[in-house]
Amino acid sequence: QVQLVESGGGLVQAGGSLRLGCAASGRTLSSGYMGWFRQAPGKERELVAAMGYSSGSTHYADSVKGRFTISRDNAKNTVHLQMNSLKPEDTAVYYCAAKSGTFYYTPTRYDYWGQGTQVTVSS
Repeated sequence: QVQLVESGGGLVQAGGSLRLGCAASGRTLSSGYMGWFRQAPGKERELVAAMGYSSGSTHYADSVKGRFTISRDNAKNTVHLQMNSLKPEDTAVYYCAAKSGTFYYTPTRYDYWGQGTQVTVSS
């Protein structure tokens, strides 16, 4: 099993920045992906960004490209999401997730999830 614990989140004004962190513990995934999903009220959970453990390859939702950056610290088993130029439509609960094997955009393909952290962007 892999345990994921998120940190960061909170309330910020539009145009501001936040940094989310996700610390993994338990079984080490030597391959696969860790990433961030978000879910706004009444909407489906969607991928925000993901990064390959060994490859370092990244995937971003079109809506966050150029504003958000995912990074990793393999020594600490941690993934971060730097969110800049935040918009009210970025308001959601953000979840850290992990999976082994091939990258997927679909949240149901991810095996491990954090508890979620609220991000609220005021206009």
